[in-house]
Amino acid sequence: MQRSVTFISLAAAALLLSACASAPTRFYTLADTAAPATAAARAIPTGQTYIEVAPVAVPERLARPQIVVRTDATRVDILEQDRWSAPFNNELRDALASGVANRLGAVDVTRGGRPVNQPVYRIVVELRQLDAVKGGKVDAAFGWTITRSDNSSSAVCRLTVVEPAAGLGVDGVVQGMQRAVANAADAIAADVTALRAGKTGVCSS
Repeated sequence: MQRSVTFISLAAAALLLSACASAPTRFYTLADTAAPATAAARAIPTGQTYIEVAPVAVPERLARPQIVVRTDATRVDILEQDRWSAPFNNELRDALASGVANRLGAVDVTRGGRPVNQPVYRIVVELRQLDAVKGGKVDAAFGWTITRSDNSSSAVCRLTVVEPAAGLGVDGVVQGMQRAVANAADAIAADVTALRAGKTGVCSS
């Protein structure tokens, strides 16, 4: 009898280990490797541009490492096995900062190295909405303020974007989110360009 119980326990343990091994955690990033300059960004005046991107405010339900998808009008799923490479608010800030910097050829001085006697464009972004549906679409709404450090000129802007989430899996959702963030980076870069040219209160979106 003791031998039978031991055999069943070992078999159960083997099945449990097998189940754990078959469900690895996958990590994703919002960073877009392709960051082409927009027409507005290419028209930026000569000279180095410096940007500072503040932490991004996101809805509380999204401020976690797990990817969150909407399943219907009343329910969301938190995907334990599908995660961002950092908590979502940090991932989003880094993706926007690198996206804007790449489009403008700018230097991100958020973490130090702020230049003396050079204007810095401080960018404060709020993600007001992000709903993602597998095999459906990504619906996002951004708002941001850009302030120039040397003369306090500023622009207050917003952008609503809908991108398809191709396919049925998480990969399609992440790609749709990447495109939404890339659209926001395009618009923010164009607004920085406008401020550099002396325009205030003008938004590209």
